[in-house]
Amino acid sequence: PNLSEEAPTASEGVEFPAPLSKADRLKRAATFWGNALPIVASYFGKNAEIQIRERLLGQCLNDEECEVIWDEQHEAGAEKLSSTITELKGFYVKTAQIIASRADLFPKQYTEKLSGFTDNLDPMPVELAKAVVSQELLRKDEKFEDMFIEFDEVPLGSASIAQVHRAVLSEKYGGPREVAVKIQRPAIEPKLLGDIANLKQLAKTLRESLPLDYYTVFSELETQLTDEFDFVKEAVAMDRIYNGLARSIDGSEETEIPLVIPRPVPGLICRRVLVMDFLKGVPLSRAREEMLKKGIDPDSPESKLFGRKLLRALTYVFGRSILETGFFHADPHPGNIFVLDDGRIGLIDFGQVKQISGRRRETFSKVMLALANREGDGNAEDLKKIGNLALELGVELNDDAKPEAACAVAMWLWDGTVDNLPGGYDKGELSPNSPVKELKSFPQDLVLVGRSSILIKGLSSRLNIPWSLAKEWGPIAQNALDYSAGKFATETKEKSGVRFRDVVRLTKRWGKAKATAAVTKLPSPLRTRVAAAIVKVQERRARKALVVNKNK
Repeated sequence: PNLSEEAPTASEGVEFPAPLSKADRLKRAATFWGNALPIVASYFGKNAEIQIRERLLGQCLNDEECEVIWDEQHEAGAEKLSSTITELKGFYVKTAQIIASRADLFPKQYTEKLSGFTDNLDPMPVELAKAVVSQELLRKDEKFEDMFIEFDEVPLGSASIAQVHRAVLSEKYGGPREVAVKIQRPAIEPKLLGDIANLKQLAKTLRESLPLDYYTVFSELETQLTDEFDFVKEAVAMDRIYNGLARSIDGSEETEIPLVIPRPVPGLICRRVLVMDFLKGVPLSRAREEMLKKGIDPDSPESKLFGRKLLRALTYVFGRSILETGFFHADPHPGNIFVLDDGRIGLIDFGQVKQISGRRRETFSKVMLALANREGDGNAEDLKKIGNLALELGVELNDDAKPEAACAVAMWLWDGTVDNLPGGYDKGELSPNSPVKELKSFPQDLVLVGRSSILIKGLSSRLNIPWSLAKEWGPIAQNALDYSAGKFATETKEKSGVRFRDVVRLTKRWGKAKATAAVTKLPSPLRTRVAAAIVKVQERRARKALVVNKNK
């Protein structure tokens, strides 16, 4: 295949779009600032208006009146922001994806208005998509039909960097085989890098007013973005993460991966085109809509059962990737998580990945263990240990922060089951008394760890399921520390033949798979009752675990 990385020009009469000129870049930046600043200013103005009414005019507003005023303000702000992102697209869509996934942080007007940006961008014409594929993959004497016997004109999804089409490979290329073809938008790189420069400047300007240091967040995303333009790196990352999850940490045993990771097709990988396994399903961002179309209640026991399955799968995969190898998927959002037709969960788009150092990973494992093993939420010795480990990670606090601030930040981020944070801090991130307000800086190396943690935190909030990442990641963290200390070496040498625990584990997996299959085949009313019973058992166990921990 032609793996040339020259800038695309034209193919078979199709004209490729040219990179943005300097004038276009300046115009784009002016449009961004012309829309972003009025949104921010309107909030300062509304706050000042309320204070004037209360202090100077004596018009005291009750909670309901204030809520109406701010709801109207959020509605107007969300509409303006959505319109701006629709006009500019590019990297601003990534920002919309982050906001849409944080129902626990941003007003519902914003999360609902921006939820459509996860996977529904305007696609490039199919002729242009085919031209990119032809230029990148076909040999000189080949036609498009020599490689693909089917190629859907309507893409499966269209994002800021690329779009994906379903296709079927020809016999010449190992078919007939159903695949997904990821195609990069021509001339997109300078456009997105200019966008993120604008976002960095806005975050830097508002650094003191925002609940988090988003300048550091955007700086880390900028670093990761440069790798996202190279699909060869993405294919390597996809295989590396899959291989890390497919076996135990010491490589001695095969392990079950609770979600589906597509595999790249060898020989059909280049910088701007990636051919991989096709996952049949819908993104999580559209799952609720699809359920309603099929007459399924999104709040039914079956849905709650799936919600727990989703949380557990994401927690396991990200926990093992982060704590065991330090190499993980760094762009999790509802558009990249798929609900497959057979009920399984899929994870796509490995363009953004992150590698964290062994030392940082070891300290992070110790933080998880300290959180998971603490004796309740008020043990002074445990809280001090957690705080010290958080500081060892590289968290920097304000000079006047309370002694409990570092511990409170760790508990807020990685333990969603805690009722009261130490130091009297509030759990709400936007509260003036949030421990996040005490952060001077967060280690850039861990920004994307925080992003995956916040995705799971946001999902648990949306599903109303108390979820402690620390407790779920505790056993993985212990395993990782034991492996680093060489405790697995002796066990590996002694392994021989079939062990009883392997037989038990395999039997449990087989029984669980059979039970799940049996439940899905039950008639609808009976299936609902069975699912409701399972949910009640799971909720009872979760409440019992919380009570036990708080009474320690």
